[in-house]
Amino acid sequence: MISTSAGRPATLTVAAAVVAVEGLLAVALGGYAVVQTMVDQAADLVTALAEAGFAVLAGAALLWVAWGLWRVLRWSRGPAVVTQIFAIPVAITLIQAGQYGYGVPVVAAAAVALVALLAPPSTKALMGEDDSPGRR
Repeated sequence: MISTSAGRPATLTVAAAVVAVEGLLAVALGGYAVVQTMVDQAADLVTALAEAGFAVLAGAALLWVAWGLWRVLRWSRGPAVVTQIFAIPVAITLIQAGQYGYGVPVVAAAAVALVALLAPPSTKALMGEDDSPGRR
């Protein structure tokens, strides 16, 4: 097993990186949507801003989960896995709609993250018998 000096297995480092990139992209897309809403004067301003705000909040939550994975905190695995499971049908829908440039990277990122999150070294690091207070 390859691990970092902080006791974090390489698989968990990969998972944290993928989730962090997903979070950063969600924040960036939410910010872009806010700017486009203001510049283009959306037909329904409230809905457009709510959707943009949701993207920013979701991105911030993903960054928090990525931080938890990076710190090898047990709670972070569940939200990370659920996010990837939800990303797969979204990616498949994008691919079926011919949006390969969006769908393929999303499904690839979700697959990489799921494999890394469910790998035995990640499972042991996050769910091992260590009952230290920081792991709860």
